[in-house]
Amino acid sequence: MDRPLESPNRRRKVLFLCTGNSARSILGEYLLRDRARGRFEVHSAGSDFAGEVHPLARRVLEVDYGIDTSTARSEPVDEVRGIAFDLVITVCDSAREACPAWLGGGIQVHWGLEDPAAFEGSEEERLEVFRRTAELLEERIERLLDLPPESWDQSALEEIHRAS
Repeated sequence: MDRPLESPNRRRKVLFLCTGNSARSILGEYLLRDRARGRFEVHSAGSDFAGEVHPLARRVLEVDYGIDTSTARSEPVDEVRGIAFDLVITVCDSAREACPAWLGGGIQVHWGLEDPAAFEGSEEERLEVFRRTAELLEERIERLLDLPPESWDQSALEEIHRAS
C-alpha cells in the first residue's frame, strides 16, 4: 500500500491492542511512551477490557523500569476508535481474531505474547512471568524505535516479532 508523503517529524499514533488491556498492552503502551520520549502518541485498549490494570504490570513498570503508572487505566476499544492510528499492535491472539481489521486504518501487526495474568504460581513466579513479558516487549520496542516511522511497512514491522 502506498502511503502519502508525510512529514518525518509528524508524531505517529500507536495503539497496543489486547483482550483485557490489563497487562501486555499496558506494558507495551508505557514502555513505548518511556522509550520514545514524546516521539509518538501511544495508547492501549482492550476488545473485552478488564476494567483495571493488573497490579503486577504496575509493579514491573514502576520498580523495574522506574515508570510512573499513576495515570494507567484499562480502556475499552470504543474510547480510541475515533483515532486514526499509524500503527496498531495486537499482543494477544484473541485481540487479533476479535479485531481482524482495525477500522481506523494504519498498519496492523501482531506481536503475540502469552498472557502473564493467566499464569498460575507463586507471587514470585508470577512476577517473573510479568518481567519476561516486559523484557520481550522492550526488545521489540527497541527494534521499532530503530526504524524511521516514514519507512514503516508491514513486513518490516512483522519482522520485529519474528526476531524475538
